[in-house]
Amino acid sequence: MKKNSELAEYCIRLSKFKKENKELLTFLLFEAADINSHIESIKQEIINSFDEISATHIYFVKKSVRKILRQVNKHVRIIGSKHAEAELLIQFCNSLKMFHGYLLKNKQISKIYDTQLTKTSKAISALHADLQYDLNKQMENSI
Repeated sequence: MKKNSELAEYCIRLSKFKKENKELLTFLLFEAADINSHIESIKQEIINSFDEISATHIYFVKKSVRKILRQVNKHVRIIGSKHAEAELLIQFCNSLKMFHGYLLKNKQISKIYDTQLTKTSKAISALHADLQYDLNKQMENSI
């Protein structure tokens, strides 16, 4: 059972979201205790989403990449942690690079990739030095 102060805090945080209220509440009540497994499941979801992209036309690829990025950003907002943000964005960049490397020659996709690398660097710089080192190593592999 949660304390009254925790429940009040959840309600205040819940009021900031509109569409994702149920997802936020589910995260806060059931998944916040084991955040690492939640992050791993989101990473797997990102990988699966990239596997499902139809590469028949560049328009559909760009649209799908933006959709995956919206989902990643939604999860980052719900979790509310710089560490989670860095890990999820690194996974997004790795998956995008592994999807089809030649697509990074496309101007829009390349811009999305570069922007996410910048956001990742900013999130990493806000973390503890040990975490910065580990996440910078992961990020170097995605560049």
